[in-house]
Amino acid sequence: MALALSTTLHTSFNDAVERTRKALSEQGFGVLTEIDMKATLKAKLGEDMEDYVILGACNPPLAHRAVTVDRQIGLLLPCNVVVRTDPNDPNTVVVDAMNPQMMVQVADQPGLAEVADDATAALQTAIDSLKADTAKN
Repeated sequence: MALALSTTLHTSFNDAVERTRKALSEQGFGVLTEIDMKATLKAKLGEDMEDYVILGACNPPLAHRAVTVDRQIGLLLPCNVVVRTDPNDPNTVVVDAMNPQMMVQVADQPGLAEVADDATAALQTAIDSLKADTAKN
C-alpha cells in the first residue's frame, strides 16, 4: 500500500501551497495546522533544506465518523498533506497527501474502512484537481 497520494507540479512553491489549500477546501478540508519544516529546522538546528510545508487538513464530517468508530483514531488525525520542493529539481514541487487507507491498516477496525474510502476519494479528487490545473496552464 502506498503511503501517499501524490502529484508533481511545475510551478512556484508558494503557488503550489495556495493551490493545494484551495483544492483541499473544495473537498471539505480545512487546514488546522501548518508546519514550515524549512524554517523550523533552520531555527532549531541551523540546518538548511528545500521548501517543505506540512498542512494538517481536516474534514470535520469524516473526522467525526472516524472518532465515532474508534476514539483512538484521533492519533492519526488530521490528514497530513506535504507540499515540498523536489530536492533534485528546484523547479518541481511535490504534493503528497497521507493515504487514508493507512488508518485502516493501523487501527484494524472494520468500521473505519468506509470512512477511509470516503477520505481517500476526497483527497484523491483534491490531488487530481492539482494535476488538472497544471494541464490548463
